[in-house]
Amino acid sequence: MAFVVDSAEKLGSYRDHSYQGSRSEQEELLRKSTTLYVGNLSFYTTEEQIHALFSMCGNVKKIIMGLDKVKRTPCGFCFVEYYAREDSANAIRYINGTKLDDRIVRTDWDVGFKEGRQYGRGKSGGQVRDEYRQGYDDGRGGFGKVFERQMVASGMLPVPSGDTESGL
Repeated sequence: MAFVVDSAEKLGSYRDHSYQGSRSEQEELLRKSTTLYVGNLSFYTTEEQIHALFSMCGNVKKIIMGLDKVKRTPCGFCFVEYYAREDSANAIRYINGTKLDDRIVRTDWDVGFKEGRQYGRGKSGGQVRDEYRQGYDDGRGGFGKVFERQMVASGMLPVPSGDTESGL
């Protein structure tokens, strides 16, 4: 006998690494959660755009934009909380893998938002991936910081005007 497992109910690989409980406690919370982690967003995607997209799957309770911890600007992720688990499952089922602002949106279950988690974890305040990005990505604001420094040092890019934070 074969069973069909709904991909929206499976737990993905995303985990909050700062979670203070055991792995089994975290997974139990994920199975009951109505909160989603949404990643791979453009730095220019607005909260209104996210609300318009995710409200197609149900009643959105709250959206918390991920922010650069230094500049307090969007840094490519957010948390979307629904009133009902079924609505969040629909968002994973129907929105995960779709395009928003020319970027493929990734959604996964989250244990629930706690203050402080909205800030990026990278050294420069944003997300870790953006610091090590090797190419130009307009949706992410241009070049990754490390790659940009290498390009400036080699003379392939001019020194950005007013760039005091990168030490160039």
